[in-house]
Amino acid sequence: MDATESTTENTADSAQQFWERHYRTHRDRGTRVNPLLAETAAPLLPGTALDLGCGAGGDALWLAQRGWHVTAVDISGTAVERLKEHARHLGVAERITAEQHDLARGLPAGRFDLVSAQYFHTPFPLLRTHVLRTAALALRPGGLLLIVDHGSTAPWSWNQDQGVHHPSPEEVAAELGLDPTRWPVLRAETPRRRATGPSGETATVVDNVLLIQSTAGLLRPAAETE
Repeated sequence: MDATESTTENTADSAQQFWERHYRTHRDRGTRVNPLLAETAAPLLPGTALDLGCGAGGDALWLAQRGWHVTAVDISGTAVERLKEHARHLGVAERITAEQHDLARGLPAGRFDLVSAQYFHTPFPLLRTHVLRTAALALRPGGLLLIVDHGSTAPWSWNQDQGVHHPSPEEVAAELGLDPTRWPVLRAETPRRRATGPSGETATVVDNVLLIQSTAGLLRPAAETE
């Protein structure tokens, strides 16, 4: 093992330990669906979904209860086991494949109708843009990539650096570098909402929302082909 491999492994171990502590400490967090995921997926026909950094699985459970088959991954084994337990309790275990997975090492195999990256942030080095771009490439024709990032710092956030830059949806889209004729942006907005923290505190937060569709392989209307 060379120095680079050793550093990568140590970083991965530190990230895993951090998120293990997080989910062991906050046992009641993560079982509610993220509102922007629900807003986006509610009108869609159920298909296959990939939940990146699923946490305790609120989004995966919500999707599975509506007929989706979900691959849900997180670096925390505690989060994954909690999701499996909830899935069994709700009777949707057959619709959820929950895996402990280090996304820095690659994505699960498969093609998806929906990829969800809800607050896909970490205090550790991660080639986030590469992960999200690879996820876009894993979409089926017509599939959607939904990225919801923090646009502000909530009082309960693990990152309380008030000077941190929250990239706008347009900046995130530019970083992905996807061909807009094959992956058009359907939504790039920064809505505000009232959110509730782990201890019941509330605050107004900003979400940076980016929704991209894969149109590769879709037939264009006849008027566009003439």
